[in-house]
Amino acid sequence: MLSDLLKDKHLILGSSSPRRQELIKGLGLEVEIRIISVKEEYPDRLRHFEISDYLAQLKSIPFQETLAANDILITSDTIVWFENKALGKPKDNNDAFQMLKSLSGHTHEVITSVCFKSIGKEKTINSITKVTFKALSDSEINYYINNFTVLDKAGSYGIQDWIGQIAVTKIEGSYFNVMGFPIDKIYETLLTF
Repeated sequence: MLSDLLKDKHLILGSSSPRRQELIKGLGLEVEIRIISVKEEYPDRLRHFEISDYLAQLKSIPFQETLAANDILITSDTIVWFENKALGKPKDNNDAFQMLKSLSGHTHEVITSVCFKSIGKEKTINSITKVTFKALSDSEINYYINNFTVLDKAGSYGIQDWIGQIAVTKIEGSYFNVMGFPIDKIYETLLTF
């Protein structure tokens, strides 16, 4: 259905995330993957979804000059919001351990923003999901860090991994948002964009 509506459009996903690539292709859409890295920095004054909105828009900027008339570019950013601060991707395994230790036994928010851009039009949406973790032992955290890829994930975890299976006790909102792509809202936005 969506593929018929967008048949004259050329979708570009500006993301190296295999999860985002897989989820958007799950909508039955033909998508070109284009990757241009940006330094993910934001002004200190930004809070909550303002951070992920800003970063999703920032990621779209390097593509602006290359967009054709029928292109729709999609860029995205995910943060974990906990105790009034943003947790991005960990610097190293020690940083990942500290993040997971802080999330252990608590509820945090996963915020994903998605920027849609074409020539002369831009729209940014976001989605917020509350995730509750059981209390994790140090050995569980270390097992996860040593056996799974954590350095490319906001908050140092992927809900689709082992840790999501053993640690997540409650989720309020979109599961796919926690994976880094609120596919329900992306679908709705593409219907009208």
